[in-house]
Amino acid sequence: MNAVGEHRSPLQDWAAMQFGRLLVMAGVFLVVLGLLVMLGSRFSFFGFGRLPGDIVYKGKNTVFYFPIVTCAILSLVLTLVFWLVAVLTRR
Repeated sequence: MNAVGEHRSPLQDWAAMQFGRLLVMAGVFLVVLGLLVMLGSRFSFFGFGRLPGDIVYKGKNTVFYFPIVTCAILSLVLTLVFWLVAVLTRR
């Protein structure tokens, strides 16, 4: 029974538990990502941000930077990670 006195179905309990797990995993992911961003300003991980193919234009009073190769590699790695998680969590 909940606070109002209504009965919850097992499906509602399962859905609430799964949503709670999703929120916890998202929180852990965000903390790890935040730590990497904080450390990334001090260290360059594997040359990310300065790879060959990244576009940098330095003008007289302006700098334009577009890390296209870094974005492509990051996209590939994240695609593989999410695919692997999907395969491993499939029942």
